[in-house]
Order: sequence, then C-alpha cells, then structure tokens
Amino acid sequence: MIAPSILGLCQAVADAGGRALLVGGWVRDYLLGRERSDYDLEVYRLEAAPLRALLARLGPVNSVGEAYTVYKVRLPAAAGSPSLVVDVGLPRRESKIGRGHRAFLVTGDPSMSYEEAARRRDLTINAMMLDPLTGELLDPYHGREDLAARLLRVVDPATFVEDSLRVLRLVQFAARLSFAIEPATIALCRTIDLSDLPAERLWGEVEKWLLQAQTPSIGLRAAADLGVLDRLWPELLPHRDADALTRLGAALDAGRAELDDLPYPKRVAVMLALLCRSMSDPGPFLESLRLQRLGQYDVRRQVLALHAHRGLPARWREEEEAGTPVTNGQFRRLALVVEPGLLARVEAASLAPPSAIAWFRSRIEDLDVEVAAPAPLLLGRHLLALGVEPGPRVGQLTRHVYEMQLDDQVTTLDDALLAARQLLSS
Repeated sequence: MIAPSILGLCQAVADAGGRALLVGGWVRDYLLGRERSDYDLEVYRLEAAPLRALLARLGPVNSVGEAYTVYKVRLPAAAGSPSLVVDVGLPRRESKIGRGHRAFLVTGDPSMSYEEAARRRDLTINAMMLDPLTGELLDPYHGREDLAARLLRVVDPATFVEDSLRVLRLVQFAARLSFAIEPATIALCRTIDLSDLPAERLWGEVEKWLLQAQTPSIGLRAAADLGVLDRLWPELLPHRDADALTRLGAALDAGRAELDDLPYPKRVAVMLALLCRSMSDPGPFLESLRLQRLGQYDVRRQVLALHAHRGLPARWREEEEAGTPVTNGQFRRLALVVEPGLLARVEAASLAPPSAIAWFRSRIEDLDVEVAAPAPLLLGRHLLALGVEPGPRVGQLTRHVYEMQLDDQVTTLDDALLAARQLLSS
C-alpha cells in the first residue's frame, strides 16, 4: 500500500542520516485497511537546509510553512501511476500565543523525540507513526488499542484544549469512522470555549461530517454530546429532545444514502436542507458556514428554497386526493424557484408518505422539470422579427406568453408566435 516513490524518498532520507516516518491519518487508515494517497512524512535527525536540498533532488518543492519547515514535494510518477504531492516536514514544537485557531508559535525541531512530537497530535489514533522502510509502528499513546476498540481519545488534555477546532474534528471523526468518544474526552470538550472558532474552517469540518460519513447521524449525536449544538447551533434542534435528535439523525442517514448519483454541489444542498429542516430561518446558520456558491451553483439559494417548500409534495398529494387537482403549471412554476428532484429527495429522507413522493416524482418526470422549468419558447428576437420595437414591451410580451406556456396554452413556437400576434393586435 506504500507507493514506491515514498519508499525512495524515505531511503534517501536514511542515506543522509535522517529518519522519515509516515504520520497522522495515513497511518490510521493504513491500519484500518483503507488505502489513501495523501502521505504525510515527518523527518527526524535532519536539519531544514539539507532536507530541502534532498527533496529538491527528488522533485519540485514548495514551502507551505517555511518558519516551521513543511514542504510539498512532487515525486515523479511510477509507470502507470500519477505523480504524488507529499507533505514533508520536521517535528513541530507548538506554543499557544493568543486566542484562536491560528494563534500558535510553531517551529521545526528534528531533534525531538518521537513521544514528544506525537504529543501535539489531537487523538491517539492520529498520533501513531510508521517507518516505511522497516515496518516498525511507533505508538507512544496506545492509538492502536483505541483503534481496535473503535474509540476516540485525546492524546494530551493540556494541549488539546488550546485548539477549539479539535472539538469539531471529533464530530467528523466520530461520523466518518463510526467510533465512540471516550467519556473523559467528552467531558473535556464540554469545557472548551468555542466562541473563537474560525468561520472559514467551520464548513470544512461540517462537510466531512455530512458528506464523507456514511452515517452522519453519529456525528449529530457526537455534536450533541460534546455540547457543540448547544453552544454553536441551538437552532438545529429547537425542541431539544431525544426524539427530535433521533428523527434528524435518521433523516440525515436516509438522505446520505441516496446522494452518490448527484454532483457534489447538489449533495451539499440536500444535506444542508435536511440539517436545517426544523429551523424557522436557516439563513443565519448558512451564514455561519460562509457558504454561498460552489462553482457556478448557488448552494445557499437552493437550500433556502428547499426549506421554504418543505412538506409541499405531501400537501399537494392531499389536495389531489381531496379533489383539487394540482396543475402542470403549478409544477412548472415550482421548478422556477427550486429543483423539484432535490425537493423529492429531501422530503423522502424526512419520511414524507411514500405514496406522495412516488406521485410527486412521477409528475415531475412526466413534465421533465426535475431540475428546472422549461425554457421559454418565445424569445425577444422573435418579437423583434415581428416588428416590435426594442424596449419594455418586449419583456412584457415574452413574460405573458411564457405564463401561457407554463399553463399548456402554448406548446410550440408557432403557438407562441400566434399568441404574441394576438396580444399585439389587441
């Protein structure tokens, strides 16, 4: 599972008198049997200048943190494999110098002991080191035992509390790994001030919790146990009871199970809509995540629209059954403001009646409005060709005919042109 180019780098370090160890998440996932390609190496017994010179002989090098000596090196590709970008750094000494996630003085020190270097890690399962050349596992804080027990435990309570973001990391680790959190670690996290959490980092941890976990309900339960919901997002569970937590967790799990066929931005929209479903106004929560667009997709607008139309498929089905038909025009106008296909997913995950969801999906598929409303048949250029002068009247006429199109009163361009002529003559 270790790439040949990594072994070559480690051998070069050994030939220069140092020792390169794989650290962090790579070692954890390796022991769990999960293959990953993002390698982190710590180099001992080799100073910064000769380390950089050595790396430069292996591939292009960029400095990530020159002050504490972390480099990104691109290793050449083996036959049939892509090149690797690897983080290589010295063991780090960290001193808290202020408030906030970034308020640390960090220096690289290749003379540190393995135990001392591992002590700065957050959790025991992330504090293990592996020598790729010998296969030796260095585990000064018994991370392998906790890995076998599927348990998340802090390495050092004194240093853990210095970085409040680690509380959110616990949430996403619990969700992604389906691990329990050790009781003393829970108690410790509930004492940590979360008011200094960097807004720009919140979404990164929430995204891992909601989208990289197969069972995000575990992360929700962890967030409740650690006091994250009470202190950061009390609006997520306005009723504050165990049943509400269970229902929300079940909806998140059901939604996550049906996402893999969607592009990434739409996955985000569905999961956030489910998370926000019980809120009266999800706007402030979305603002706290600093999430607006992903590429060209307006995630925030879609989540707000999904929230505004929650419960609609079931209500429309009830109207139909009560003898009040829901028209094609209503479905098409709905698709002007929200993606009906995503709405169906959110409602299905939220345990709307299956018959209502099946009916709703059948209607939007028949009308081809799962993603968007139909494009207008009549365009401004068509009106200009009829002799209409450029100006506000062009927009008025196209909008009027489009409303007719939504209601099946025009179905072809010829119909639309005829309707426009009739409007002009009247």
